[in-house]
Amino acid sequence: MKKGIIGKKIGMTQIFDEMGNVIPVTVIEAGPCVVAQKKTVETDGYDAIQLGFLDMTEKQTTKPLAGHFKKAGTTAKKHLKEFRLEDVSGYNTGDTVTADIFAAGEKVDVTGITKGRGYTGAIKRWNHTILRMTHGTGPIHREVGSMGPNSDPSRVFKNKKMAGQYGNEQVTVLNLTVAKIDAEKNIIAVKGAVPGARGGIVFIRNAVKA
Repeated sequence: MKKGIIGKKIGMTQIFDEMGNVIPVTVIEAGPCVVAQKKTVETDGYDAIQLGFLDMTEKQTTKPLAGHFKKAGTTAKKHLKEFRLEDVSGYNTGDTVTADIFAAGEKVDVTGITKGRGYTGAIKRWNHTILRMTHGTGPIHREVGSMGPNSDPSRVFKNKKMAGQYGNEQVTVLNLTVAKIDAEKNIIAVKGAVPGARGGIVFIRNAVKA
């Protein structure tokens, strides 16, 4: 069964299993989320639910969003995300989705926005090797190097790994294991690292390639 939830990355820590092994985990505050909209095959051509996460004040809410949440009968939410499901009959507008929809040991995919690093050189961005620091290399140790053919075709090929914007893009990490769940505090501990900085918004869904 497909399912998903919106969460906020709290940070990383480590826990111990029954054998005493250390497990590095990312702690995520998952929900509670409210069902702001329900889509069905009859009305929209596919089955999905739209979840809202974190309350927003009336002053922060635009009129179109205010009308959207008023129709759903819920308070305004900062973050909205649609999750396609195989069956939405178990959900109704206004329902609350909490962290306990997942269980320890389950495989999940986590989507987030990576840390933005601004305009970055090829060495940091693509992990290129610096030039030798000896024998007259000069002050070009971190330059890109040869750019492309000279006489033909006399241009730089597309997709050449060069300097540019690095980070601040959506990334999904697949097949992470749910190590622990605290349903009372809406906390999900996922084994390993997930994209983004502390406090960043992440989307958790059950793994599609598990």
